[in-house]
Amino acid sequence: MLCMKRFKQMSVYAILIGIGLFVNIAFAQDATKANAISESKIRNIDGVAAVVNTGYVTRKEIDDRIAALKKQGVKLPEDGTVRKTILDRLILEKIQLQNAEQEGVAVSNKELDKIIGDIAAKNKLSVAEFKAKVTASGTTFERYKQLLRDDVMITRYREREVEGKLKISDAEIDNFIAERTRAIAGAGAGAPRSAPAAKGEPEEIDVAQIFIPVDAGAGAGAQADAKKKADTLLKDARGDVDFLQLGAMAAKENPKIKFQELGYRTPDRLPQLFYEAIRNTGGGQVANTVVKSPAGYHVLKVLDRRAAGASAPPQQAAATDAGSPTPQNIPITQTLSRHILLRSRAGLSDQDAERRLQGYRDQVRAKTADFAELAKKYSEDGSAPNGGELGWMSPGDLVPEFEQAMNRLQIGEVSNPVKSEFGWHLIQVLDRREGQLTVEKQRQFARAAIRERKFDQAYQEWMRELRDNATVKILNVEDEASSAPR
Repeated sequence: MLCMKRFKQMSVYAILIGIGLFVNIAFAQDATKANAISESKIRNIDGVAAVVNTGYVTRKEIDDRIAALKKQGVKLPEDGTVRKTILDRLILEKIQLQNAEQEGVAVSNKELDKIIGDIAAKNKLSVAEFKAKVTASGTTFERYKQLLRDDVMITRYREREVEGKLKISDAEIDNFIAERTRAIAGAGAGAPRSAPAAKGEPEEIDVAQIFIPVDAGAGAGAQADAKKKADTLLKDARGDVDFLQLGAMAAKENPKIKFQELGYRTPDRLPQLFYEAIRNTGGGQVANTVVKSPAGYHVLKVLDRRAAGASAPPQQAAATDAGSPTPQNIPITQTLSRHILLRSRAGLSDQDAERRLQGYRDQVRAKTADFAELAKKYSEDGSAPNGGELGWMSPGDLVPEFEQAMNRLQIGEVSNPVKSEFGWHLIQVLDRREGQLTVEKQRQFARAAIRERKFDQAYQEWMRELRDNATVKILNVEDEASSAPR
């Protein structure tokens, strides 16, 4: 199923079946323990790039990771930063694995065999056939098992240390729904403002952002394009326009762009970069400049500032009570659709997947094949036995790329191939109906949104803490493994 919640609840094993199934085969991580070894000797062990606590990252690992990305068709930056970026990622992976081992996180041989059996079954292969496919990819099966074990250990460790410690209260959910209801009701630039905090008294700030992501390792051109888009949005946001609607329009044009209202937070609960940018910005005003973070560019607007612990202004509460849409009664359009999914994986290029789906589309349009039968035979998704049918879906249930393509279709129409983070889809709309977003559904959305927001912040802080507490020494990152050490 493509429901966002269901995808987020998939175990790491299922995730390994998809996009990353055979990618990790190529990610060689030839790490061994290195205790009390002098730097001169370390430099000669397969071209060590960095010492990480009691282990190390080799230049060959960097080479293998780059080769795997190229094999996937990933466009790498040409400004010479790619090796450093890859090394940084490998160092963090190494630290997580070391800490997981120290904390007793383990994967037994029996568990690993079951995971491999599940992966093979999901790919419609016997274990013997799967082993042969792994070997044919250029690695030994034992090496693949070790990489898989490492991935599972790291994921379990991260779940325990970050996800398992996230707490979401009913009050947070209620506050989130109330804030979103206010936005839906049309509150925005003209909404009543709260009474400001007295000088020196603690305050809460309601900030919204439009986020234009760009990878830290992206080339200068991609960085410049993202910055230009952010500057344009900042300029538009200063006009007479609803900020969240502006974000929605930008996200519709480019699904990678995200927008959200962070809700009332004390300054210490805002990202430091955000707070510095809006420290002197009043309620209803946009930050003076675009904020650059390692993840991309952020356009910020202060929706409101109030004394800590204060409630919404009376006029605002009255407006909601007077008949604005409430969480109990939000009209929505639900869509019944079905799809054929070809998952992203090694050995299936984007061009091949798109070509295969175009062939299925042409057969359905020419009425020489039935969509449901094609889905049962070819779709690599749990909906395949049901002919690819996904059931009635509400706005926000599906990944953005899928939902936007689906919304453009008429009933009975079949889409062109659509790519999402899960692979390539062929979509057919079966029916539509008017419905209501129930209270329970809103609470599910709110809980998921709050968890995602908290996880992003907690995960980044956790990774910084891991890196700061580790002993890391960079030795040689520029040379390839085949090159002589400098």
